[in-house]
Amino acid sequence: MGHLHTAIRTNVIAAAFAVSLVAPVVASAQPDHASQDQPQSGTGVEYPSLHLSGFADIDFATQAKSEGPRGFSEGQFVLHLASALSPRVNFFGEVSFTPRADAGTGSPPATGFNAEVERAIIRFDQSDRLKVSFGRYHTPVNWWNTAFHHGQWLQTTISRPEMAQFGGKFIPVHFVGGLVEGSLPAGGLNVNYQAGVGNGRGNVISRAGDAGDNNARPAWVLNLFTKPDRVFGLQVGGSLYADRVSLPGQPEFDERIIAAHAVWQHEDPEVIAEIADVRHTQDGAALTTSSLAYYVQAAYRLPSFARLWKPYYRFEHIDIDPADPVFAGVLNLDGSTIGVRYDISSYAAIKTEARTKERASNQPRTNGWFLQIAFTF
Repeated sequence: MGHLHTAIRTNVIAAAFAVSLVAPVVASAQPDHASQDQPQSGTGVEYPSLHLSGFADIDFATQAKSEGPRGFSEGQFVLHLASALSPRVNFFGEVSFTPRADAGTGSPPATGFNAEVERAIIRFDQSDRLKVSFGRYHTPVNWWNTAFHHGQWLQTTISRPEMAQFGGKFIPVHFVGGLVEGSLPAGGLNVNYQAGVGNGRGNVISRAGDAGDNNARPAWVLNLFTKPDRVFGLQVGGSLYADRVSLPGQPEFDERIIAAHAVWQHEDPEVIAEIADVRHTQDGAALTTSSLAYYVQAAYRLPSFARLWKPYYRFEHIDIDPADPVFAGVLNLDGSTIGVRYDISSYAAIKTEARTKERASNQPRTNGWFLQIAFTF
């Protein structure tokens, strides 16, 4: 049962990420760099060749109202669309539908769900060493943001680290532009690179510049990581991101993000550690601020009970510079998450976790308990 579960889960994620421009997830769900969506001549494949997969989740929470919804809630309904347009040209799209707490209010009444194009990417594959793409991405500025997407079934935990939260401000989650990427053997080190230029943060700092850049300074990102053959399952890398942040009614700031990660991509154990420093320098002034965030997560798929149980723990920390006007309203954090995932089938999982968060010395610690049924179809 354990081997069957792993094999089926691998195939599902490989299909969902066949043309995704991101780092792989854990080893049991890791597609190879050789693209699986490139039909070869003589196979009789017709173009476009579209594959559709979906993700959804149902949640229950007991927590402070200030920390989010309580009781039952419907999570995001997510569709992944992968289409081979030719042997070397692929398209990948991701669409999410998120329930609204204000549904039915206002004039005209608010809709029940917000629809969002999370990713829309066309990629041209010259070889494994050179792939060029354009579109809307999850910014390759840290590992979690590109390894786990809007399908909650994909990640071990219910929650994302707060530094990489969708709708969060600490890192730019989305990026609109162009990306060059590839993999170099490098004597068994398997060095991978991603270099991109495009629109960074928009007028709302938590969103990308989907309709165009809001200043004349484009954002750029460089991500390098290695997956050495001799230590199979290990990935170590770092990234550099730079942008000009322009917010209405505020001075402009140059933004520089330096991030690093180390990931053991197995499930016995699974270890993920990331750190990022965000520096803001006011244009034409001496003000420079630096904010730091990191997390460490460990999980272990138990060898007994058909390998269906996977307990996990995560500690995370965010330290915001109080003088930083760009991050006004972003709170400090020391938080712990402990939980367990139970795979009730190869395509569905039940997760439960407890979280404790301490925001600041003058604020009370908040605790919450969460339950989620996440699945793919």
